[in-house]
Amino acid sequence: MSAYWISIYREITDEAKVAAYAELAGPALRAAGGTFVVRGLPEQTYEAGEVTRTVVSVFDSVDAARAAHDSPAYQEALAALDGGAVRDLRIVPGAE
Repeated sequence: MSAYWISIYREITDEAKVAAYAELAGPALRAAGGTFVVRGLPEQTYEAGEVTRTVVSVFDSVDAARAAHDSPAYQEALAALDGGAVRDLRIVPGAE
């Protein structure tokens, strides 16, 4: 069953660190089998929606997404982020 990696950027405190993270995270997640399906700010929000940067990637499974997170390449990306953003990151199984 597919799984979705969802990152919501609640606050960006250092754009340069976020850019450094993105440079490393994109290739790391793609190498681990992830495909980016959403990246950016919402065009419309409803209810308690916030205008926050959101990134969604799809993986073949929850285990694959976890392995991507724990991979040395992604850990290097996290080190580059180094407090440059406050994020909510979650892995959610697909509804298949």
